[in-house]
Amino acid sequence: MEEKIRAAILSGELRSGERLPSEAELARQFDVSRTTVREALRSLVSQKLIDKTPGVGGGSFVRSVDHQSLGNLLQESLHNLLQLGNLRVEEVAMLRQYLEVPAARLAAQHRSDEDLAKLQDIVERQKTISVDDPDVPDLDARFHAAIAKASGNRLLASFVHALHRETEPVHYLDLSPEVGRKTVRQHQKIVKAIAASDPDSAEQAVNEHLVYLREHVLSL
Repeated sequence: MEEKIRAAILSGELRSGERLPSEAELARQFDVSRTTVREALRSLVSQKLIDKTPGVGGGSFVRSVDHQSLGNLLQESLHNLLQLGNLRVEEVAMLRQYLEVPAARLAAQHRSDEDLAKLQDIVERQKTISVDDPDVPDLDARFHAAIAKASGNRLLASFVHALHRETEPVHYLDLSPEVGRKTVRQHQKIVKAIAASDPDSAEQAVNEHLVYLREHVLSL
């Protein structure tokens, strides 16, 4: 049931803002229990494909499929492939790096003031926390995803979001306080280049950042 509704949303058969049938009607259509329907709807909400609105006039509504929801679906597929052993983490991490260099270059060319403000806010937060703060992985993922979003290419943003969230590269680093401080300074340099709309400097800054990270990766 979940797979069929997901496919209908992604294919456009179910349009943005369209209301799904009631739980009782979905249970009848798919010949499943109400419990199965609720579990499927909860999963679709977590994938950001539908919204559930309580109260009179509420229900389940199809969301606009943006880069984040597509990224969540890609991440789920990558996770399954990694769990089954069909892909190695190193392969996924390498692809992520190949995508992030052109993403930074495009971000310097196409970023909006809102994109820039988001990047600056993330870096300011990174400057204030220690390397053992539990927010470190999430902030790192948000930083790289924000660069990809600023590129203006939603498909590129979806892939970077999925690849970065699934591999969580910060967990593979020898993240000493000095490495943490150096990483944040590199993030600042990337943001400075994007703010200046300088694609060459943005590309160089990301390359330097990725080379530095590779030098401090723990043995897998």
